[in-house]
Amino acid sequence: MTPSPLVLITGASSGIGQALALRCCQAGWRLALVARNADALRLWATAQGLADDRVAVYAADVRDVASITAAGRACIANQGLPDVVIANAGISVGMDSADAADLEVMRATFETNNIGMAATFQPFVAAMCQRGSGALVGIASVAGIRGLPGHAAYCASKAAVITYCESLRGECRPFGVKVVTIAPGYIDTPLTRRNPYRMPFLMRAEDFAERALRSIAAGDRFRVIPWQMGVVAGLMRVLPGSLFDRLFAGRPRKRRQHE
Repeated sequence: MTPSPLVLITGASSGIGQALALRCCQAGWRLALVARNADALRLWATAQGLADDRVAVYAADVRDVASITAAGRACIANQGLPDVVIANAGISVGMDSADAADLEVMRATFETNNIGMAATFQPFVAAMCQRGSGALVGIASVAGIRGLPGHAAYCASKAAVITYCESLRGECRPFGVKVVTIAPGYIDTPLTRRNPYRMPFLMRAEDFAERALRSIAAGDRFRVIPWQMGVVAGLMRVLPGSLFDRLFAGRPRKRRQHE
């Protein structure tokens, strides 16, 4: 009997990650869920009625390369090689480059959003390429399209996610492994609820997860969700720099760590 497909998801204890986990489970997938707080994640899985043979929880911090790569190897040993790996764990904090303390915010953001993504994928790349199938999914953001005031660390990290996944896609494609980049717009999660500005086309995490799973199944190269933000992203991408600067100067900033 062919086992159900297996998906590994980082940052699965809340927000987008948790919504993706639930949607994948509803679609019949087995789950390998990764989070720093494994106990809370196990309690959530139990509350959802997820059977032990359908889900395994791994404690790891994506900022700790040894920790997250060990979780990947443990997943392969315990559950087998995943069909899909979703590098979802990320942080979003405002920064002010005039404040020396915020350089640590930038370091933490890149360690989480970029080094953490590469470390999440690392245990699976060679094995998937050898098998000749699989999908590596990077969660980027519309914020990675252009740099927004007060969002320097986050925008730069998500732009790096987009280009990193593009590089990885070229490396993996000859071996039949897909690399899917998904760029959410504004999704209703604990992270976005702190934003002090309007969030057009705000989407429920459950609806995002449904569309993301469809995009992964289709093997999309790059997908903005919701589609309305895709239109906005396209316009932002082609907007002349001088006009972009005038339009976005003085825009409300993302909250900083102490705010």
